[in-house]
Amino acid sequence: MSVDVDGLVAEARAGRARAVARLISLVEDESPHLRAVAAALSPHVGRARVLGLTGPPGVGKSTSTSMLISAFRARDLRVGVLAIDPSSPFSGGALLGDRIRLHDHTTDPAVFIRSMATRGHLGGLATATPQALRVLDAAGFDVVLVETVGVGQSEVDIVSLADTTVVLLAPGMGDGIQAAKAGILEVADVFVVNKADRDGADQTVRDLRHMISLGRRETGPSWRQPIVRTVATTSQGADDLVSALDAHHDWLVAHGDLARRRATRARREVEAIAVRELRARLSGVGGGETLDRLATRVAAGELDPFTAADELIGEHRYQR
Repeated sequence: MSVDVDGLVAEARAGRARAVARLISLVEDESPHLRAVAAALSPHVGRARVLGLTGPPGVGKSTSTSMLISAFRARDLRVGVLAIDPSSPFSGGALLGDRIRLHDHTTDPAVFIRSMATRGHLGGLATATPQALRVLDAAGFDVVLVETVGVGQSEVDIVSLADTTVVLLAPGMGDGIQAAKAGILEVADVFVVNKADRDGADQTVRDLRHMISLGRRETGPSWRQPIVRTVATTSQGADDLVSALDAHHDWLVAHGDLARRRATRARREVEAIAVRELRARLSGVGGGETLDRLATRVAAGELDPFTAADELIGEHRYQR
């Protein structure tokens, strides 16, 4: 099917939601036009603030996302949302239910919400999330909120994508900090104790402060992760959370860390694309046969695996 990529990008930058949705669909479906889309978007990216929200299931990520949308819209900022849902390992489908929780904003033309399925990708994000983020950035959204799956310790990919990573916890969920500390606590720039009107909120805050004092992730010479209490269902603490996000953004800019984070994001994106391209070439016409032949020689002890890998890469280096 013929696609007018430049026309779609122009329409997306003019604020037409249908064009934005179409571009993200091209990205998700790995359309043959994907390279043209990426090239057309590149001159227009790098302006949006990217905020990641992560945490164990049930802490209120979607409700907190809705609260942040309202707070940023009160500043007259355009807000894009990428809500990642897990794909079923059995059917391959995904509920994509975040649009239900964010229904208060669905009629706002300055808010764009897109649910994305992980399609088996681990780490809390979908494979296409970085490119979908580029679409929203190029379309002129001031803030992009990325809400991860909510799987606990494994969803740390967000730290390589977001300018600021928010880790949400809630009281009354057992020893949530113990369960999460091996993964997501280390990636936090801002901690949020949501549902802070419940019993146990004070203890959760104390546990977090203790965790931070034991060994915090170094984000620079002076940044120390704040702990913000919120009740997202009533927007309590919204101003405090936005202030903490602004403070971190200002700190990143002042210390030159924002540019470094975005360069790291681009590096990982390029690396991921290169690895996928290499895998596609190696499994393409002739690649599978070569790999089988080399694997047989390695299994027979005629060749070591490193030499076999060099030979495989060398044989297909110039293939497209």
